[in-house]
Amino acid sequence: MKTIRLTGLALICALAPAAHAQSYKVLNSLPPARPSEPWGVIAQSRGGYLVTTAIDPRRDPGVVFRVSTSGVLTVLHDFGSSDGAVPHGGVTLGMNGRFYGTTEFGGTNDSGTVFEMTPDGIVTTLHEFSGTPDANPETSPIQSLYGDFYGTTAGTIYKFTTEGDYTELHVFSGPDGLNPNGPLVQAADYWFYGTTSSGGANGAGTIFRISSSGEYQVLFDFDGTHGSNPNAGLIQANDGNFYGSTSAGGAYGRGVVFRMTPAHQVTVLHDFTGGSDGVSEFGTLVQATDDYLYGTSWGGTLGGGVLFRLSTTGVFTVLHEFELSTGEGPIALIQHTDGFLYGDTVTGGGGSGGVFFRFDLGLPPFVTYLPSYGRVGMSVDLLGQYFTPDTEVFFNGAPSQITVLSPTYIRVVVPDGATSGFITVTTAKGTLTSNKVFLIRP
Repeated sequence: MKTIRLTGLALICALAPAAHAQSYKVLNSLPPARPSEPWGVIAQSRGGYLVTTAIDPRRDPGVVFRVSTSGVLTVLHDFGSSDGAVPHGGVTLGMNGRFYGTTEFGGTNDSGTVFEMTPDGIVTTLHEFSGTPDANPETSPIQSLYGDFYGTTAGTIYKFTTEGDYTELHVFSGPDGLNPNGPLVQAADYWFYGTTSSGGANGAGTIFRISSSGEYQVLFDFDGTHGSNPNAGLIQANDGNFYGSTSAGGAYGRGVVFRMTPAHQVTVLHDFTGGSDGVSEFGTLVQATDDYLYGTSWGGTLGGGVLFRLSTTGVFTVLHEFELSTGEGPIALIQHTDGFLYGDTVTGGGGSGGVFFRFDLGLPPFVTYLPSYGRVGMSVDLLGQYFTPDTEVFFNGAPSQITVLSPTYIRVVVPDGATSGFITVTTAKGTLTSNKVFLIRP
């Protein structure tokens, strides 16, 4: 593994709004060689690292790398074409502590691969895509409640097991959508929801859902007024609604942020103007522990992009404007369990290969969990900090049996009497609460 020490750039962006002047910090300015141009989903590891992928504009095969919360960057794996090339979608943390992702190209058919990676960077190819339409995935798969994985290629939806058993669930034909670029999300109703960037009744993309058995439904056809051409996935927020964005359409033709109710009614929350709020939101939104939605757009007053906050009622606030010296072209965001928001840009910074940054939301630490739902007697992994043998865990008030595996990772058992609600963890430094409601299934 190659380790790159904190560059010392660590700049504070003086051009951010005054209320947030000390909130943005560059943790690592990426070199112009490997890794450069980070893209895709960022995952938090059991050890508290942030793990994602980077591609190279010169069609170098790409890398998987991790960054500590203090800014130390380590390259975990260099792709070599035979095991995949252009890992465009980032990675997903699995329940077994390993990471799962895809490459857009490479493999035997040069149509991309699905890979599994250990925390120290050993990659196993689980599947090689066969070619059009089963080719060129743009995002990482997600793990379901039952442990199998679901994802998309340019023309299909698939699932696979950790043993590599692969099933094609759906082939897009055009009227039902084309080119799903964002990750899927498994909702509280067990269905998997996603978007396509084109196709559908108006050629402007769709919102769809699919069951684990392959039953497919188009829920909404984008029409320009409600946005066009979504490139990001959906999230299901704590209020039960789905939130997403488009790269075009809306009142100014610059994209929108929208809400979809569980009854599939779509409302525009914000129309991007192309001014100070930027143009087109590309990465999937994040709901932080303050219940606000956070995202990034390109453009803005300085031309390098915008970090924004949006309430679920549509109140939009610019938090930071990106510019060349401290990173421009923001893509992905994640809220770490330390409370901070972390993300990356595809270019800018001292190395001009992009930056990895931190933004202080002023929010306290919390815990998150895998899997998303559970039943009494099931094991659940908790990620957080300050865990010791004296730590106690409660499922909506019901105490749980725990095993502390590290200061940032514990395994618990869903106890008798547990009901749906927040998970709370008591530590020597205080009480941590989960960032979302844990749902108990019968």
